[in-house]
Amino acid sequence: MAEDEYRELEVRDGKVACLPGKDETVAHCRFCVHSRYFRVKGTYRKSPALAFCLRHRDADEVDLSAVEAVKCGDRHGEGYRSMMSIIG
Repeated sequence: MAEDEYRELEVRDGKVACLPGKDETVAHCRFCVHSRYFRVKGTYRKSPALAFCLRHRDADEVDLSAVEAVKCGDRHGEGYRSMMSIIG
């Protein structure tokens, strides 16, 4: 998926509108298979979830309290899915 095809979810009170009527915390996003980038102070950083991906192992930790938005790769309305079920 091209980077410009990601949904950008604004953070409000530490949560994003993952699905209509379903908010998730940014802490959940850091472990979601769909999260790709976190915006912190206007700069996009790879999601910590990508540190576990064989293709993107270079993601650093992100200060979750400073996240302004999350770029999400969920285009089919699946919502939050923990990557722990994949690596565990």
